[in-house]
Amino acid sequence: MKDLFSECSALYQQARPSYPHSVISEILNYVPSQHFAWDCGAGSGQFTQLLAPYFEQIVATDMSAQQLHQAPYFENVSYQIQQAEQTTFSDHSFDLITVAQAIHWFDFDAFYAEVRRTLKKEGIIAVIGYGTLSTQDVALNQQIQHLYSEILKDDWDPERGYIDAHYQTIPFPFEILSDSTSSMQFEWSKAQLLGYLNTWTAVKHHRETYAQDPLANITAFLNDHEESITVEFPLFVKIGKLKKTNVKQHHNRDMGQVFGLFKMRRLIMG
Repeated sequence: MKDLFSECSALYQQARPSYPHSVISEILNYVPSQHFAWDCGAGSGQFTQLLAPYFEQIVATDMSAQQLHQAPYFENVSYQIQQAEQTTFSDHSFDLITVAQAIHWFDFDAFYAEVRRTLKKEGIIAVIGYGTLSTQDVALNQQIQHLYSEILKDDWDPERGYIDAHYQTIPFPFEILSDSTSSMQFEWSKAQLLGYLNTWTAVKHHRETYAQDPLANITAFLNDHEESITVEFPLFVKIGKLKKTNVKQHHNRDMGQVFGLFKMRRLIMG
């Protein structure tokens, strides 16, 4: 799994969009019980905070300590620094495993092996992502799409292609229960829009390669723009469960080994 966000963890936490509650509602329709959940690639907890009210205990993992330190406190959430592809969790521990806007960075085969090992027999895996934003303002939208497709075209990591395809091209070796596409809309200020664009990995790569600011044109354009901007993201959710051939019977180990004490917020290093 790549770590491209540690250096901008505070900005990422502030600028990345939140997920609508409709996403967790859709997922909960399929979850058989709400005891233990694993939010993998949790970053600064954008999706973890949606899970917190609905599960007794949650483990939120990421390889970036800087990202996890930005995550909000919940008494029932344990933030742990772990690789998605190799964890210390007990076999068949989780009712739900979620990955929000992160799975395209994973080693698919290794991660899915961990899912098959740690998911309960009737457990659910949900993969969530959102694509390139658009705006209702036609001129501004043209600026954003030109930035995305032309100015930054050589700066995107190859994995971005999975986002562009709305996760329709990622491997997903599970029985698919739902594969939906919708949208999420926000009213942003100019500062919020620029903050979000600054979290793009391609913007970071472009600055490192050319020592130029790829956002200069949009910044200048926004100087004469009204303050409120309506932005919209395509939102995609893929929900599945283990195929019968993936299911093995194991006895759970002591769940305290997985979650530790939940009376305080802590990071488990390694």
